[in-house]
Amino acid sequence: MSRTVFCRKYQEELEGLPNPPFPGPKGQDIYDNVSKKAWGEWMAHQTMLINEKRLNMMEPSSRAYLAEQMGKFFAGEDYDDAEGFVPEQDGDK
Repeated sequence: MSRTVFCRKYQEELEGLPNPPFPGPKGQDIYDNVSKKAWGEWMAHQTMLINEKRLNMMEPSSRAYLAEQMGKFFAGEDYDDAEGFVPEQDGDK
């Protein structure tokens, strides 16, 4: 049986991650309080932000920006969208 967590983003019990996503206290906090569903959605959104905003992950300012956006995403606050991104419509390939 998979483990469940009370998801910070969705405010309900959902399936948790199998392992912390990265080492340290922040990874443990996400493991304990963020669902697998919310983490997957964040990973997709993070990828869009990196690509659309052309973030260089070698720059500390880019990493700090993503950490700030991740906090907002999981807290249910307003977070940045990727400008120019148009989601696929049903039937688009």
